[in-house]
Amino acid sequence: MLLRWLAGCLLLMLVPVGSCAWAADPERFARDVPEGIYRVTVEFGGDDIESITTCKGEARRLFVLGERVPKGASERRTFLVDVRRREFPGGRVALKDREVGTATWDDRLTLEFLGDSARVRSVAVEPLPADAPVTRIFLAGDSTVTDQSREPYAGWGQMLPVFFGSHAVVANHAESGLALASFRGGRRLDKILSQVHPGDFVLIQFGHNDQKAKGDAAGAFAGYTTALEEFVEAIRERGGRPVLVTSVARRRFDDAGQVVESLGDFPEAVRRVAAARHVPLIDLNAMSKRLYQALGVEGSKALFLHVPAGVYPGQAEPIRDDTHFSTYGGYEIARCVVEGIRAGVPDLVPLLAADAVRPFEPAEPDPIAAVAIPPSPFEVLAVPDGR
Repeated sequence: MLLRWLAGCLLLMLVPVGSCAWAADPERFARDVPEGIYRVTVEFGGDDIESITTCKGEARRLFVLGERVPKGASERRTFLVDVRRREFPGGRVALKDREVGTATWDDRLTLEFLGDSARVRSVAVEPLPADAPVTRIFLAGDSTVTDQSREPYAGWGQMLPVFFGSHAVVANHAESGLALASFRGGRRLDKILSQVHPGDFVLIQFGHNDQKAKGDAAGAFAGYTTALEEFVEAIRERGGRPVLVTSVARRRFDDAGQVVESLGDFPEAVRRVAAARHVPLIDLNAMSKRLYQALGVEGSKALFLHVPAGVYPGQAEPIRDDTHFSTYGGYEIARCVVEGIRAGVPDLVPLLAADAVRPFEPAEPDPIAAVAIPPSPFEVLAVPDGR
């Protein structure tokens, strides 16, 4: 591998990438870089075979899925990567122990290239100036949104970058186990506010962990509503554009095989705040329930983690998780979010990737075989916080 600086770009010439299994290392690039937005240009292709390559970055964010290139040919793809540190003017984000040292907060730019026939000819990484005409799409949320650092879990936020073109960057600040209050108390909202520019978007999805709140101010139409309104106003004061997202549904069916609500009044509280404060709304709760209903009681398990013991490294017990998504589930929920953007956030639509503009109907989900996302290597299973 050849590493050199050229005209302000970090240029990597990569040898062909081999096959990757659970315990194998992919072709991986990680270098110390300052906080900022980076334009990454990858030239895919190999001279020995037809290649199919998937590119993830940082904590398994999906940037390119299954890029197919004929033998001897080349295809170039460009995307933007947000690299951040926990410090900001006036403070620092209070990280959980599980976050320390992950690719989200390690002061590095990390890329990995995956697939049995993956081939990459070169990678160029260019830091963008602070005034570059790029729209940031910040995400504030919980474990269903976050960049899950280890397989086999995935948040819908870490799948979202693949759906945007080269003029927008997804900055996912969501983290497992957080509610509106703990997200703000850990200075994560302050971090977003320190970076948001006029015209940037902030998608906000909470509710799962807010249900656990105790005390006089607890409840969807009490402290939760007040905190949500405070988030909206704080973002608007900086020129940002808040977008409210109703909490993605848990997988719950009644005895008749119908999806039932497990989040109480929290989705309705979000709808009311959106209407009262004139905030764009993505009704992910409603769309996700249509998705689960379409797949049925058994089929919907593929969106989550339902596996016997011993399937993954370090997994001694069966997993029956109806809250946290598999990679297939994270991808399908991200498609729901993109459909919500198409329907309710028109100013974001021009920033979508060309192949993401086609409509998606949650009642007609992609076949699982059509969403072939190669796994990243990992050493031991780690279950996300929150339920």
